[in-house]
Amino acid sequence: MNLRSLLYLLLVCTMLLVSSCSQRPVYKKYQTVFQVGDQQEWAGKDWNDMDWEKRIILVPDGQVFWSRTKIEILKAPESLHLYGLQLHVYGEYEVFWDGVLIGKNGNPGQEGVLPPEGKMWATFSIPIHLTAEGEHLLSIRSSLYYFPDHAGIDELKIDYYDDILTDRLIESSYMHLFAGAFLIASFYFLFLFLSNKKEYATLIFSVSCFLFFVLILAEFSKAYMPIHYSMHIIRLRIIGILMLGISFLIPLYFSKQFPFPKRKLLLTIYAGVLLYIFLSKHVFELTANNMAFSMWLFSFGIVVFGVYKKLKGARLVLLTVLLSVPIGFVTPFNKSLFAGFSLILLGMFYLLSLRIKEQRLAYENSLVQSSRLRLELLKKNIQPHFLMNTLTSLIDWVEESPKKGVLFIEALAKEFDLFNQIENQTLIPIAQEIVLCRTHLEIMEYRKEINYSWEEEGIDLEQEIPPGILHTLLENGITHSLPLEDNSIKFKLIFESNNDYKCYTFLTFARAVREVTSNREEGTGLKYIKARLTESYHSQWEFTSEPTNHGWKNTVKIYT
Repeated sequence: MNLRSLLYLLLVCTMLLVSSCSQRPVYKKYQTVFQVGDQQEWAGKDWNDMDWEKRIILVPDGQVFWSRTKIEILKAPESLHLYGLQLHVYGEYEVFWDGVLIGKNGNPGQEGVLPPEGKMWATFSIPIHLTAEGEHLLSIRSSLYYFPDHAGIDELKIDYYDDILTDRLIESSYMHLFAGAFLIASFYFLFLFLSNKKEYATLIFSVSCFLFFVLILAEFSKAYMPIHYSMHIIRLRIIGILMLGISFLIPLYFSKQFPFPKRKLLLTIYAGVLLYIFLSKHVFELTANNMAFSMWLFSFGIVVFGVYKKLKGARLVLLTVLLSVPIGFVTPFNKSLFAGFSLILLGMFYLLSLRIKEQRLAYENSLVQSSRLRLELLKKNIQPHFLMNTLTSLIDWVEESPKKGVLFIEALAKEFDLFNQIENQTLIPIAQEIVLCRTHLEIMEYRKEINYSWEEEGIDLEQEIPPGILHTLLENGITHSLPLEDNSIKFKLIFESNNDYKCYTFLTFARAVREVTSNREEGTGLKYIKARLTESYHSQWEFTSEPTNHGWKNTVKIYT
Protein backbone atom coordinates (compact mmCIF):
# COMPACT_ATOMS: atom_id res chain seq x y z
CA MET A 1 0.00 0.00 0.00
CA ASN A 2 1.50 3.34 -1.06
CA LEU A 3 1.40 6.63 0.82
CA ARG A 4 -1.54 7.97 -1.19
CA SER A 5 -3.67 4.91 -0.42
CA LEU A 6 -2.86 5.11 3.28
CA LEU A 7 -3.73 8.81 3.32
CA TYR A 8 -7.05 8.09 1.58
CA LEU A 9 -7.90 5.38 4.12
CA LEU A 10 -7.06 7.72 6.98
CA LEU A 11 -9.20 10.52 5.55
CA VAL A 12 -12.16 8.15 5.10
CA CYS A 13 -11.89 6.97 8.73
CA THR A 14 -11.59 10.58 9.91
CA MET A 15 -14.68 11.60 7.94
CA LEU A 16 -16.61 8.70 9.46
CA LEU A 17 -15.53 9.77 12.93
CA VAL A 18 -16.49 13.39 12.27
CA SER A 19 -19.84 12.49 10.74
CA SER A 20 -20.66 10.26 13.69
CA CYS A 21 -20.15 13.25 15.98
CA SER A 22 -21.89 15.89 13.88
CA GLN A 23 -25.48 14.53 13.89
CA ARG A 24 -28.05 16.96 15.19
CA PRO A 25 -29.04 16.01 18.78
CA VAL A 26 -32.66 15.16 19.62
CA TYR A 27 -32.36 16.16 23.27
CA LYS A 28 -30.95 18.72 25.65
CA LYS A 29 -29.49 17.79 29.03
CA TYR A 30 -29.64 20.01 32.11
CA GLN A 31 -27.68 19.91 35.36
CA THR A 32 -27.64 16.73 37.44
CA VAL A 33 -28.36 16.93 41.20
CA PHE A 34 -27.62 14.31 43.88
CA GLN A 35 -28.98 13.15 47.22
CA VAL A 36 -27.69 10.41 49.53
CA GLY A 37 -30.47 8.14 50.80
CA ASP A 38 -33.11 5.92 49.35
CA GLN A 39 -36.72 6.97 48.82
CA GLN A 40 -38.75 5.62 45.95
CA GLU A 41 -40.60 8.94 45.66
CA TRP A 42 -37.39 10.54 44.36
CA ALA A 43 -37.98 8.84 41.01
CA GLY A 44 -41.10 10.94 40.45
CA LYS A 45 -41.07 13.74 37.93
CA ASP A 46 -42.80 16.19 40.25
CA TRP A 47 -40.54 15.78 43.28
CA ASN A 48 -38.99 19.03 44.48
CA ASP A 49 -35.17 18.67 44.28
CA MET A 50 -34.24 22.31 44.79
CA ASP A 51 -32.24 21.52 47.94
CA TRP A 52 -30.30 18.61 46.38
CA GLU A 53 -26.51 18.76 45.98
CA LYS A 54 -25.11 20.10 42.74
CA ARG A 55 -21.96 18.01 43.29
CA ILE A 56 -22.04 14.54 44.86
CA ILE A 57 -20.13 13.96 48.09
CA LEU A 58 -18.28 10.71 48.88
CA VAL A 59 -20.65 7.77 49.32
CA PRO A 60 -18.79 5.16 51.43
CA ASP A 61 -19.76 1.55 52.19
CA GLY A 62 -21.86 1.17 49.05
CA GLN A 63 -24.72 3.34 50.32
CA VAL A 64 -27.57 4.10 47.94
CA PHE A 65 -27.84 7.59 46.47
CA TRP A 66 -30.03 9.14 43.79
CA SER A 67 -29.35 11.48 40.87
CA ARG A 68 -31.95 13.47 38.95
CA THR A 69 -31.36 15.04 35.52
CA LYS A 70 -33.87 17.08 33.54
CA ILE A 71 -33.95 16.13 29.84
CA GLU A 72 -35.71 18.11 27.13
CA ILE A 73 -36.77 16.07 24.08
CA LEU A 74 -36.41 18.38 21.08
CA LYS A 75 -38.05 16.08 18.56
CA ALA A 76 -40.54 13.29 19.11
CA PRO A 77 -39.51 9.88 17.67
CA GLU A 78 -40.98 8.58 14.43
CA SER A 79 -43.77 6.05 14.63
CA LEU A 80 -42.71 2.49 15.43
CA HIS A 81 -39.24 3.73 16.40
CA LEU A 82 -38.21 3.88 20.02
CA TYR A 83 -35.74 6.22 21.56
CA GLY A 84 -32.93 4.63 23.51
CA LEU A 85 -30.81 5.84 26.39
CA GLN A 86 -27.10 5.03 26.53
CA LEU A 87 -25.28 5.58 29.83
CA HIS A 88 -21.68 5.50 30.93
CA VAL A 89 -21.94 5.49 34.73
CA TYR A 90 -19.77 4.18 37.55
CA GLY A 91 -21.69 1.92 39.90
CA GLU A 92 -24.63 -0.45 39.85
CA TYR A 93 -27.95 1.27 39.34
CA GLU A 94 -31.61 1.33 38.35
CA VAL A 95 -32.86 3.77 35.69
CA PHE A 96 -36.19 5.61 35.91
CA TRP A 97 -37.68 7.79 33.16
CA ASP A 98 -40.51 10.08 34.33
CA GLY A 99 -40.86 7.82 37.39
CA VAL A 100 -41.08 4.60 35.31
CA LEU A 101 -38.41 1.93 35.75
CA ILE A 102 -36.92 1.32 32.29
CA GLY A 103 -33.86 -0.71 33.16
CA LYS A 104 -31.56 -2.20 35.76
CA ASN A 105 -27.77 -2.56 35.72
CA GLY A 106 -26.58 -4.58 38.70
CA ASN A 107 -27.84 -4.58 42.28
CA PRO A 108 -27.60 -1.12 43.86
CA GLY A 109 -27.16 -1.23 47.63
CA GLN A 110 -26.19 -4.91 47.64
CA GLU A 111 -22.71 -4.80 46.10
CA GLY A 112 -21.07 -5.76 49.40
CA VAL A 113 -22.93 -9.08 49.63
CA LEU A 114 -23.46 -9.98 45.96
CA PRO A 115 -20.85 -10.55 43.26
CA PRO A 116 -20.23 -7.71 40.74
CA GLU A 117 -22.97 -7.44 38.13
CA GLY A 118 -23.72 -5.03 35.30
CA LYS A 119 -21.49 -3.13 32.90
CA MET A 120 -20.08 0.35 32.42
CA TRP A 121 -21.83 1.07 29.12
CA ALA A 122 -25.51 0.15 29.20
CA THR A 123 -28.36 0.88 26.77
CA PHE A 124 -32.06 1.06 27.66
CA SER A 125 -35.15 1.59 25.53
CA ILE A 126 -37.56 4.39 26.49
CA PRO A 127 -41.33 3.68 26.12
CA ILE A 128 -42.63 5.63 23.15
CA HIS A 129 -45.43 7.25 25.17
CA LEU A 130 -42.77 8.83 27.43
CA THR A 131 -40.78 10.51 24.64
CA ALA A 132 -43.05 13.33 23.52
CA GLU A 133 -41.50 16.73 22.91
CA GLY A 134 -40.93 18.65 26.11
CA GLU A 135 -39.36 18.20 29.52
CA HIS A 136 -38.73 14.78 31.07
CA LEU A 137 -36.82 13.48 34.08
CA LEU A 138 -34.05 10.89 34.25
CA SER A 139 -33.64 9.44 37.77
CA ILE A 140 -30.94 6.94 38.69
CA ARG A 141 -30.82 4.96 41.92
CA SER A 142 -27.14 4.01 42.39
CA SER A 143 -24.50 2.65 44.72
CA LEU A 144 -20.70 2.88 44.49
CA TYR A 145 -19.05 0.16 46.52
CA TYR A 146 -15.65 0.20 44.74
CA PHE A 147 -15.01 3.83 43.78
CA PRO A 148 -17.07 6.16 46.00
CA ASP A 149 -15.39 9.25 44.50
CA HIS A 150 -16.55 8.56 40.92
CA ALA A 151 -20.26 9.31 41.29
CA GLY A 152 -22.09 10.91 38.39
CA ILE A 153 -22.92 10.40 34.73
CA ASP A 154 -19.79 10.32 32.58
CA GLU A 155 -21.65 9.98 29.31
CA LEU A 156 -25.31 10.20 28.27
CA LYS A 157 -26.79 9.81 24.81
CA ILE A 158 -30.38 9.65 23.56
CA ASP A 159 -31.14 8.54 20.01
CA TYR A 160 -33.10 5.89 18.19
CA TYR A 161 -32.62 2.64 20.07
CA ASP A 162 -31.61 0.61 16.99
CA ASP A 163 -29.13 3.27 15.93
CA ILE A 164 -27.50 3.34 19.37
CA LEU A 165 -26.99 -0.42 19.24
CA THR A 166 -25.62 -0.49 15.71
CA ASP A 167 -23.69 2.78 15.40
CA ARG A 168 -21.14 1.89 18.05
CA LEU A 169 -20.61 -1.56 16.49
CA ILE A 170 -20.22 -0.04 13.02
CA GLU A 171 -17.76 2.53 14.35
CA SER A 172 -15.84 -0.19 16.18
CA SER A 173 -15.73 -2.39 13.08
CA TYR A 174 -14.12 0.42 11.04
CA MET A 175 -11.63 1.12 13.80
CA HIS A 176 -10.79 -2.57 14.14
CA LEU A 177 -10.12 -2.76 10.39
CA PHE A 178 -7.91 0.27 10.83
CA ALA A 179 -6.20 -1.40 13.78
CA GLY A 180 -5.63 -4.52 11.67
CA ALA A 181 -3.69 -2.45 9.14
CA PHE A 182 -1.36 -1.29 11.92
CA LEU A 183 -1.01 -4.86 13.23
CA ILE A 184 0.08 -6.06 9.78
CA ALA A 185 2.46 -3.10 9.50
CA SER A 186 3.96 -3.89 12.91
CA PHE A 187 4.73 -7.51 11.93
CA TYR A 188 6.02 -6.52 8.50
CA PHE A 189 8.48 -3.98 9.86
CA LEU A 190 9.45 -6.31 12.70
CA PHE A 191 10.53 -8.90 10.13
CA LEU A 192 12.42 -6.16 8.28
CA PHE A 193 14.25 -5.32 11.49
CA LEU A 194 15.09 -8.98 12.15
CA SER A 195 16.70 -9.13 8.71
CA ASN A 196 18.79 -6.05 9.50
CA LYS A 197 19.17 -5.56 13.26
CA LYS A 198 21.07 -2.30 12.90
CA GLU A 199 17.94 -0.45 11.69
CA TYR A 200 16.51 0.51 15.08
CA ALA A 201 14.16 3.06 13.48
CA THR A 202 12.34 0.13 11.86
CA LEU A 203 11.95 -1.56 15.25
CA ILE A 204 10.64 1.65 16.86
CA PHE A 205 8.06 2.05 14.09
CA SER A 206 7.02 -1.60 14.44
CA VAL A 207 6.53 -1.28 18.21
CA SER A 208 4.65 2.02 17.76
CA CYS A 209 2.25 0.39 15.29
CA PHE A 210 1.68 -2.54 17.63
CA LEU A 211 1.02 -0.29 20.64
CA PHE A 212 -1.38 1.76 18.53
CA PHE A 213 -3.16 -1.46 17.52
CA VAL A 214 -3.55 -2.48 21.19
CA LEU A 215 -4.68 1.05 22.08
CA ILE A 216 -7.51 0.86 19.53
CA LEU A 217 -8.58 -2.53 20.88
CA ALA A 218 -8.54 -1.27 24.47
CA GLU A 219 -10.63 1.78 23.57
CA PHE A 220 -13.24 0.27 21.26
CA SER A 221 -13.64 -3.20 22.78
CA LYS A 222 -16.16 -1.64 25.17
CA ALA A 223 -18.74 -1.78 22.35
CA TYR A 224 -19.03 -5.58 22.56
CA MET A 225 -17.19 -6.62 25.72
CA PRO A 226 -19.10 -6.12 29.03
CA ILE A 227 -16.84 -4.46 31.61
CA HIS A 228 -17.93 -3.98 35.21
CA TYR A 229 -17.09 -0.58 36.63
CA SER A 230 -14.78 -2.16 39.22
CA MET A 231 -12.56 -3.32 36.31
CA HIS A 232 -12.79 -0.11 34.31
CA ILE A 233 -9.93 1.52 36.21
CA ILE A 234 -7.65 -1.33 35.08
CA ARG A 235 -8.64 -0.65 31.47
CA LEU A 236 -7.81 3.04 31.94
CA ARG A 237 -4.40 2.18 33.39
CA ILE A 238 -3.66 -0.06 30.42
CA ILE A 239 -4.62 2.74 28.05
CA GLY A 240 -2.46 5.15 30.06
CA ILE A 241 0.57 2.84 29.79
CA LEU A 242 0.01 2.46 26.04
CA MET A 243 -0.27 6.24 25.71
CA LEU A 244 2.96 6.65 27.66
CA GLY A 245 4.80 4.23 25.38
CA ILE A 246 3.51 5.77 22.15
CA SER A 247 4.12 9.32 23.37
CA PHE A 248 7.78 8.48 23.97
CA LEU A 249 8.44 6.29 20.93
CA ILE A 250 7.15 8.76 18.33
CA PRO A 251 9.58 11.58 19.28
CA LEU A 252 12.34 8.97 19.68
CA TYR A 253 11.69 7.83 16.12
CA PHE A 254 11.78 11.39 14.77
CA SER A 255 15.00 12.04 16.69
CA LYS A 256 16.65 9.17 14.81
CA GLN A 257 15.43 10.44 11.45
CA PHE A 258 16.25 14.10 12.20
CA PRO A 259 19.23 14.08 14.62
CA PHE A 260 19.65 17.22 16.70
CA PRO A 261 22.25 18.48 19.23
CA LYS A 262 22.14 17.11 22.80
CA ARG A 263 19.63 14.50 21.72
CA LYS A 264 20.16 12.10 24.64
CA LEU A 265 19.83 14.86 27.24
CA LEU A 266 16.63 16.29 25.74
CA LEU A 267 15.08 12.83 25.33
CA THR A 268 15.88 12.04 28.97
CA ILE A 269 14.21 15.27 30.11
CA TYR A 270 11.21 14.55 27.90
CA ALA A 271 10.90 11.02 29.34
CA GLY A 272 10.94 12.53 32.83
CA VAL A 273 8.14 14.95 31.87
CA LEU A 274 6.03 12.09 30.52
CA LEU A 275 6.54 10.03 33.68
CA TYR A 276 5.56 13.00 35.83
CA ILE A 277 2.36 13.47 33.84
CA PHE A 278 1.61 9.75 33.95
CA LEU A 279 2.14 9.44 37.71
CA SER A 280 0.26 12.64 38.56
CA LYS A 281 -3.24 12.14 40.00
CA HIS A 282 -5.48 13.73 37.42
CA VAL A 283 -8.63 12.80 35.56
CA PHE A 284 -7.67 10.18 32.97
CA GLU A 285 -8.71 12.33 30.00
CA LEU A 286 -6.54 15.17 31.30
CA THR A 287 -3.54 12.87 31.78
CA ALA A 288 -3.93 11.37 28.31
CA ASN A 289 -4.42 14.81 26.80
CA ASN A 290 -1.28 16.16 28.50
CA MET A 291 0.81 13.21 27.27
CA ALA A 292 -0.55 13.58 23.73
CA PHE A 293 0.11 17.32 23.76
CA SER A 294 3.67 16.79 25.08
CA MET A 295 4.28 14.23 22.36
CA TRP A 296 2.97 16.58 19.67
CA LEU A 297 4.98 19.55 20.94
CA PHE A 298 8.28 17.67 21.17
CA SER A 299 7.74 15.95 17.80
CA PHE A 300 6.86 19.31 16.23
CA GLY A 301 10.12 20.79 17.49
CA ILE A 302 12.17 17.89 16.09
CA VAL A 303 10.47 18.01 12.69
CA VAL A 304 10.86 21.81 12.48
CA PHE A 305 14.58 21.30 13.14
CA GLY A 306 14.61 18.78 10.29
CA VAL A 307 12.94 21.33 7.99
CA TYR A 308 15.48 23.96 9.08
CA LYS A 309 18.33 21.58 8.22
CA LYS A 310 16.58 20.73 4.91
CA LEU A 311 16.56 17.03 5.70
CA LYS A 312 14.77 14.76 3.26
CA GLY A 313 11.08 14.18 4.00
CA ALA A 314 10.87 16.74 6.80
CA ARG A 315 8.41 19.07 5.04
CA LEU A 316 5.79 16.41 4.36
CA VAL A 317 6.10 15.08 7.91
CA LEU A 318 5.64 18.61 9.24
CA LEU A 319 2.43 18.82 7.20
CA THR A 320 1.05 15.62 8.77
CA VAL A 321 1.95 16.89 12.25
CA LEU A 322 0.17 20.20 11.61
CA LEU A 323 -2.89 18.46 10.11
CA SER A 324 -3.38 16.58 13.36
CA VAL A 325 -4.18 19.87 15.15
CA PRO A 326 -7.49 20.86 13.45
CA ILE A 327 -8.82 17.33 13.89
CA GLY A 328 -8.76 17.90 17.64
CA PHE A 329 -11.14 20.83 17.27
CA VAL A 330 -13.84 19.02 15.26
CA THR A 331 -13.95 15.62 17.00
CA PRO A 332 -14.18 14.45 20.62
CA PHE A 333 -10.97 13.74 22.48
CA ASN A 334 -10.90 9.95 22.10
CA LYS A 335 -11.58 10.12 18.35
CA SER A 336 -9.26 13.04 17.63
CA LEU A 337 -6.58 11.18 19.56
CA PHE A 338 -6.68 8.22 17.17
CA ALA A 339 -6.99 10.37 14.05
CA GLY A 340 -4.08 12.56 15.16
CA PHE A 341 -1.89 9.61 16.07
CA SER A 342 -2.70 8.01 12.72
CA LEU A 343 -1.56 11.09 10.80
CA ILE A 344 1.70 11.20 12.75
CA LEU A 345 2.28 7.47 12.23
CA LEU A 346 1.64 8.04 8.54
CA GLY A 347 4.43 10.61 8.54
CA MET A 348 6.68 8.10 10.29
CA PHE A 349 5.82 5.52 7.63
CA TYR A 350 6.73 8.01 4.90
CA LEU A 351 10.17 8.56 6.44
CA LEU A 352 10.70 4.82 6.74
CA SER A 353 9.69 4.28 3.11
CA LEU A 354 12.27 6.88 2.06
CA ARG A 355 14.91 5.07 4.09
CA ILE A 356 13.99 1.69 2.61
CA LYS A 357 14.08 3.19 -0.90
CA GLU A 358 17.58 4.57 -0.27
CA GLN A 359 18.74 1.16 0.99
CA ARG A 360 17.24 -0.57 -2.06
CA LEU A 361 18.97 1.84 -4.44
CA ALA A 362 22.25 1.37 -2.57
CA TYR A 363 21.83 -2.40 -2.81
CA GLU A 364 21.12 -2.22 -6.53
CA ASN A 365 24.17 -0.02 -7.02
CA SER A 366 26.24 -2.53 -5.06
CA LEU A 367 25.06 -5.28 -7.43
CA VAL A 368 26.10 -3.22 -10.45
CA GLN A 369 29.42 -2.39 -8.83
CA SER A 370 29.95 -6.00 -7.83
CA SER A 371 29.35 -7.18 -11.38
CA ARG A 372 31.73 -4.56 -12.76
CA LEU A 373 34.43 -5.37 -10.23
CA ARG A 374 33.98 -9.10 -10.82
CA LEU A 375 34.74 -8.54 -14.51
CA GLU A 376 37.69 -6.34 -13.55
CA LEU A 377 39.04 -9.08 -11.29
CA LEU A 378 38.71 -11.72 -14.00
CA LYS A 379 40.35 -9.37 -16.49
CA LYS A 380 43.14 -8.82 -13.98
CA ASN A 381 43.79 -12.56 -13.78
CA ILE A 382 43.93 -12.97 -17.55
CA GLN A 383 45.53 -9.64 -18.43
CA PRO A 384 48.47 -9.78 -20.89
CA HIS A 385 51.32 -9.15 -18.46
CA PHE A 386 50.01 -11.84 -16.07
CA LEU A 387 49.79 -14.36 -18.93
CA MET A 388 53.16 -13.31 -20.33
CA ASN A 389 54.93 -13.60 -16.99
CA THR A 390 53.22 -16.91 -16.28
CA LEU A 391 54.04 -18.33 -19.75
CA THR A 392 57.64 -17.13 -19.47
CA SER A 393 58.02 -18.92 -16.13
CA LEU A 394 56.30 -21.95 -17.63
CA ILE A 395 58.80 -22.09 -20.54
CA ASP A 396 61.72 -21.98 -18.10
CA TRP A 397 60.26 -24.79 -15.97
CA VAL A 398 59.48 -26.94 -19.01
CA GLU A 399 63.06 -26.58 -20.23
CA GLU A 400 64.67 -27.13 -16.82
CA SER A 401 62.26 -29.63 -15.23
CA PRO A 402 59.48 -30.96 -17.48
CA LYS A 403 57.76 -32.75 -14.58
CA LYS A 404 57.44 -29.56 -12.56
CA GLY A 405 56.38 -27.76 -15.71
CA VAL A 406 53.47 -30.20 -16.03
CA LEU A 407 52.53 -29.55 -12.40
CA PHE A 408 52.70 -25.81 -13.12
CA ILE A 409 50.32 -26.22 -16.06
CA GLU A 410 47.92 -28.32 -13.98
CA ALA A 411 47.86 -25.72 -11.19
CA LEU A 412 47.21 -22.92 -13.71
CA ALA A 413 44.38 -24.87 -15.34
CA LYS A 414 42.90 -25.72 -11.95
CA GLU A 415 42.82 -22.05 -10.91
CA PHE A 416 41.08 -20.95 -14.11
CA ASP A 417 38.61 -23.81 -13.75
CA LEU A 418 37.80 -22.77 -10.17
CA PHE A 419 37.32 -19.16 -11.27
CA ASN A 420 34.97 -20.34 -13.98
CA GLN A 421 32.90 -22.24 -11.37
CA ILE A 422 32.54 -19.45 -8.81
CA GLU A 423 32.47 -16.17 -10.72
CA ASN A 424 28.64 -16.02 -11.05
CA GLN A 425 27.83 -17.23 -7.53
CA THR A 426 26.95 -15.02 -4.58
CA LEU A 427 28.23 -17.36 -1.84
CA ILE A 428 30.49 -20.41 -2.02
CA PRO A 429 31.68 -22.92 0.63
CA ILE A 430 34.73 -21.73 2.51
CA ALA A 431 36.48 -24.98 1.54
CA GLN A 432 36.22 -24.06 -2.16
CA GLU A 433 37.68 -20.60 -1.49
CA ILE A 434 40.60 -22.17 0.43
CA VAL A 435 41.31 -24.55 -2.47
CA LEU A 436 41.42 -21.53 -4.80
CA CYS A 437 43.92 -19.80 -2.51
CA ARG A 438 46.15 -22.87 -2.20
CA THR A 439 46.12 -23.33 -5.99
CA HIS A 440 47.11 -19.71 -6.53
CA LEU A 441 50.02 -20.14 -4.09
CA GLU A 442 51.24 -23.14 -6.14
CA ILE A 443 51.28 -20.99 -9.29
CA MET A 444 53.03 -18.06 -7.59
CA GLU A 445 55.61 -20.41 -6.06
CA TYR A 446 56.61 -21.52 -9.54
CA ARG A 447 56.60 -17.95 -10.85
CA LYS A 448 58.46 -16.13 -8.03
CA GLU A 449 60.42 -19.08 -6.58
CA ILE A 450 59.41 -18.04 -3.06
CA ASN A 451 58.34 -20.52 -0.38
CA TYR A 452 54.67 -19.75 0.28
CA SER A 453 52.87 -21.53 3.12
CA TRP A 454 49.21 -21.63 4.16
CA GLU A 455 47.82 -22.28 7.64
CA GLU A 456 44.26 -22.47 9.01
CA GLU A 457 42.79 -22.24 12.49
CA GLY A 458 39.22 -22.90 13.65
CA ILE A 459 37.79 -23.19 10.13
CA ASP A 460 34.14 -24.32 9.97
CA LEU A 461 33.67 -26.07 6.62
CA GLU A 462 29.89 -25.50 6.81
CA GLN A 463 30.33 -21.74 6.44
CA GLU A 464 29.94 -19.83 3.17
CA ILE A 465 31.66 -16.69 1.95
CA PRO A 466 31.46 -14.42 -1.13
CA PRO A 467 33.78 -15.82 -3.83
CA GLY A 468 37.19 -14.27 -4.32
CA ILE A 469 37.34 -12.46 -0.97
CA LEU A 470 40.23 -14.42 0.50
CA HIS A 471 41.83 -14.85 -2.92
CA THR A 472 41.94 -11.07 -3.29
CA LEU A 473 43.51 -10.66 0.16
CA LEU A 474 46.03 -13.33 -0.77
CA GLU A 475 46.95 -11.52 -4.00
CA ASN A 476 47.41 -8.27 -2.11
CA GLY A 477 49.66 -10.05 0.36
CA ILE A 478 51.79 -11.48 -2.44
CA THR A 479 51.98 -8.23 -4.41
CA HIS A 480 52.74 -5.86 -1.52
CA SER A 481 55.08 -8.06 0.55
CA LEU A 482 58.71 -9.12 0.42
CA PRO A 483 59.86 -12.53 1.66
CA LEU A 484 61.46 -12.98 5.04
CA GLU A 485 65.15 -13.78 5.45
CA ASP A 486 64.51 -17.47 4.80
CA ASN A 487 62.81 -16.59 1.47
CA SER A 488 59.33 -17.44 2.77
CA ILE A 489 55.94 -15.75 3.12
CA LYS A 490 53.30 -17.31 5.33
CA PHE A 491 49.54 -16.76 5.23
CA LYS A 492 47.22 -17.77 8.04
CA LEU A 493 43.40 -17.81 8.09
CA ILE A 494 41.63 -17.77 11.50
CA PHE A 495 37.88 -18.19 11.98
CA GLU A 496 35.90 -17.44 15.13
CA SER A 497 32.17 -16.97 15.77
CA ASN A 498 29.64 -16.25 18.51
CA ASN A 499 25.97 -15.34 18.75
CA ASP A 500 26.59 -11.83 17.38
CA TYR A 501 29.04 -12.24 14.51
CA LYS A 502 31.38 -14.44 12.45
CA CYS A 503 34.95 -13.22 11.99
CA TYR A 504 37.66 -14.15 9.45
CA THR A 505 41.17 -12.91 10.24
CA PHE A 506 43.67 -13.13 7.38
CA LEU A 507 47.32 -12.69 8.45
CA THR A 508 50.36 -12.17 6.23
CA PHE A 509 53.79 -12.89 7.71
CA ALA A 510 56.30 -10.99 5.52
CA ARG A 511 58.16 -7.72 5.04
CA ALA A 512 56.20 -4.78 3.62
CA VAL A 513 57.22 -3.49 0.18
CA ARG A 514 56.72 0.18 1.13
CA GLU A 515 55.61 2.44 3.95
CA VAL A 516 51.86 2.62 4.54
CA THR A 517 50.32 6.09 4.29
CA SER A 518 46.98 7.12 5.74
CA ASN A 519 45.78 8.67 2.47
CA ARG A 520 46.56 5.59 0.38
CA GLU A 521 44.03 5.24 -2.46
CA GLU A 522 41.78 2.21 -2.27
CA GLY A 523 42.61 -0.32 -4.99
CA THR A 524 40.38 -2.48 -7.15
CA GLY A 525 40.82 -5.48 -4.87
CA LEU A 526 39.53 -3.74 -1.73
CA LYS A 527 36.65 -2.21 -3.69
CA TYR A 528 35.76 -5.69 -4.92
CA ILE A 529 35.79 -7.09 -1.38
CA LYS A 530 33.52 -4.36 -0.03
CA ALA A 531 31.12 -4.61 -2.96
CA ARG A 532 30.86 -8.38 -2.52
CA LEU A 533 30.22 -8.03 1.22
CA THR A 534 27.52 -5.41 0.61
CA GLU A 535 25.91 -7.62 -2.02
CA SER A 536 25.62 -10.57 0.36
CA TYR A 537 25.22 -8.94 3.78
CA HIS A 538 23.98 -5.39 3.04
CA SER A 539 25.35 -3.24 5.90
CA GLN A 540 25.83 -6.08 8.39
CA TRP A 541 29.59 -6.41 7.92
CA GLU A 542 32.82 -4.72 8.88
CA PHE A 543 36.19 -4.86 7.09
CA THR A 544 39.53 -3.61 8.40
CA SER A 545 43.01 -3.79 6.92
CA GLU A 546 46.07 -2.68 8.90
CA PRO A 547 49.84 -3.31 9.20
CA THR A 548 51.29 -5.32 12.07
CA ASN A 549 54.78 -6.08 13.39
CA HIS A 550 54.87 -9.34 11.46
CA GLY A 551 53.31 -8.06 8.21
CA TRP A 552 49.64 -7.37 7.57
CA LYS A 553 46.27 -8.13 9.15
CA ASN A 554 42.87 -8.17 7.43
CA THR A 555 39.64 -8.73 9.35
CA VAL A 556 36.21 -9.50 7.87
CA LYS A 557 33.44 -9.44 10.50
CA ILE A 558 29.92 -10.54 9.48
CA TYR A 559 27.10 -9.75 11.93
CA THR A 560 24.40 -12.38 12.41
